[in-house]
Amino acid sequence: MKRWGESPFDAHLPPETVLNQMEMAVIVCDRFSNVIYGNAFARQLFGFGGDDVIGQSILSLGIAEEDHEQATELARHVLKGGVWEGTFCNLRADGTTVYTRAHAVPLRHPSGAVDGIVIFAREALRSNQREQDRYGLLERIGERLAGSLELATTLRRVADTLVPQFADHCFIDLYSGDRLYRRVSRHAGDWEPPPGTWAEVGEPVSYPPGHFSAKAMSRRDAVLVEDMVQHRFSAPTESSKRLGDEMGVTSVISAPLMVRGELLGVMSMALSNLSRRPDPHYDGFDRDLLGAIASRVALAVDNSLLFEEERETALAFQKHLLPGERPPRLDGLQIAWRYEPARPLESHGHGIQTQVGGDWYDVIPLSAGRVGLVIGDVEGRGARAAAVMGQLRAALRAFAQDDKPPAEILRKLDEWVRTMTRPERMSSGWNSDDLVRPPLVSCTYFVYDAWSRVLEFANAGHDPPLLIVDGEVSDLPFESEGAMLGVRAPGMGGEIFFSEETAELKPGATLVLYTDGLIDRRAREDGDYHSREEARERVRAAVAEAADGDVEAIARAAYEAVPGEINDDVAIVVIRTAGEELGVEERTFPAEPIMVSEARRMAADAFAAWGMLDEQAELACLLVSEVVTNVVLHAASTPAPRRELVLDGPPLVQFNTGDFGAPGPGSAGYDEDDWNLGADLGRREPPTKEFRLRLRHGADAIWVEVFDSDMRLPRIRSAGETDEGGRGLYLVDQLASRWGARPTSDGKAVWFEIPLSS
Repeated sequence: MKRWGESPFDAHLPPETVLNQMEMAVIVCDRFSNVIYGNAFARQLFGFGGDDVIGQSILSLGIAEEDHEQATELARHVLKGGVWEGTFCNLRADGTTVYTRAHAVPLRHPSGAVDGIVIFAREALRSNQREQDRYGLLERIGERLAGSLELATTLRRVADTLVPQFADHCFIDLYSGDRLYRRVSRHAGDWEPPPGTWAEVGEPVSYPPGHFSAKAMSRRDAVLVEDMVQHRFSAPTESSKRLGDEMGVTSVISAPLMVRGELLGVMSMALSNLSRRPDPHYDGFDRDLLGAIASRVALAVDNSLLFEEERETALAFQKHLLPGERPPRLDGLQIAWRYEPARPLESHGHGIQTQVGGDWYDVIPLSAGRVGLVIGDVEGRGARAAAVMGQLRAALRAFAQDDKPPAEILRKLDEWVRTMTRPERMSSGWNSDDLVRPPLVSCTYFVYDAWSRVLEFANAGHDPPLLIVDGEVSDLPFESEGAMLGVRAPGMGGEIFFSEETAELKPGATLVLYTDGLIDRRAREDGDYHSREEARERVRAAVAEAADGDVEAIARAAYEAVPGEINDDVAIVVIRTAGEELGVEERTFPAEPIMVSEARRMAADAFAAWGMLDEQAELACLLVSEVVTNVVLHAASTPAPRRELVLDGPPLVQFNTGDFGAPGPGSAGYDEDDWNLGADLGRREPPTKEFRLRLRHGADAIWVEVFDSDMRLPRIRSAGETDEGGRGLYLVDQLASRWGARPTSDGKAVWFEIPLSS
């Protein structure tokens, strides 16, 4: 008789037989993480045949790219003598996905040194340790949910985790108002239901009473149907019921998506004949698991909905602060613009943000067909940057109407930015030492005259635009980069100077204005990032290739030049000058009353040559007469210049000025022979007063400008009933579509606009 504990028969199983009969994958790796052994179950679990992976890296087991870092950590930890446990996502050779729970231990040499790694693995949720595997899958779901705040991405990641590992079919339906809509429809093996059967993504869903999904939502608890053959449920449509029967749906779990007591929708999973499983039925454990998953998904969905609502609000706010989608029609210019907000920040070290920013641009109609152009960027991101951007745009538009030079406009804008400092309210009250500093703003302001083709501009720390002339691309030369607006905080001394610069644009020349989001932090294929200069060169090359296209094509080429998602919002403005000359007539007249009729005759001839309607031409000539008459009258009433002494001979020096500053006889340096006042007293005759009349012909309007040397700007005054004058500018204000006056370097210009349409 055998002793207790001894086998009743002689059984000697070789280790190879034991390993191959184990229902657990056993993988052995050397010190360099190369596979040197895998048992039969490992081949079945990981989906490789024969010795395909022997000698290959552990990554050859199909470990998903997202888990490569985790595999590296496994090797590093175990080779130091530790034990590692975790969950991997593995991609099989047939394209299917399997989640495996792995336990790794060191393989030791008899000497005690760690010689390699032994990995024991099994399919998650299909083992005797299901409770541990449950945490593994929940951990995986948590990682997927934490990876994004975008609703579509969040739901897609959940479905990809559950199918085909835990289900053959996954459906997620969410409420929008009081209607339920399908948001996810994911199936094993990339199978898709035929149209008109199961609801597609975006379609409304209506579950009849008694349906398992309807029960889950009404009970606020997960519902399990272990065997669909034994339980018959009314389907949403007859076609959906037939498809379910054809697919051989065997088991279903449906769980409500609840958060803070609010029902967001329902999540359902089903098993069918799409895949072969040892047990194609769910049980109570699976129901509890899906309930736990649904609670996490509901919280993530709620966060995503709140984030998307905030993002949509911020984007709508910013969109209405920027110009409309279509640029205005302007004479002598073709314009295209593009604004692209960045995707939400997820892992760039800045926290989750809506990614609206302070990039801004504008096209401002100025006097007599001239155009103001601006491109700029407010430091930072978020709602505050967008709010500052909106205020800047409004302030610049107001300042631009003064028709001051660009450098003067930037000086006023810088002063305005410096006033945007206020105390920050802290949790403990007002802290006078904690001030919100002014925002830093880079921008360039241009003024373009399409008739003279002269571009005036001043820069405040912004990147120079690209200039395309005859297919050649270069930077528009800036003599001075200029300081950013707001860089001089309140209380700081010194003065910020902005240089006034000019350039003449050739016919057909193109300017590409952009913000730094276009060239900052763009990923390369190797995972590194393009430098600013590398990105700028790619933009130059793309713009040069698209130079023969229209402005929209150039804007699109500039945006797509640098690959990778943008990390900051991007604004692009492309302007192209006209290839043909615009109509203009100009003449200078003496400022005499008789010249009023001459100016009117010149205007009438020009209007007739331009094909202006008789009624409009007559009206325009009337306004020309009023403006010219006003200029002539003021020129005639200008005070006469004062008399001056003209002294001949050598200069007088060493005068004894006395108390009143007048030299007298006997003063040092006084010579009666040289002080002959009667002979040398003369009068400097005033120069002849002149005015200049300039007429401009546009596609939709005629502009009239009258220039003179008087610095006084005209204003409308209220004329009394018995007054003979004082109504000229009132007529201009009432009959012209726009009018105004702007200072020039040697006087002023009064202008008005008459539309060509009736």
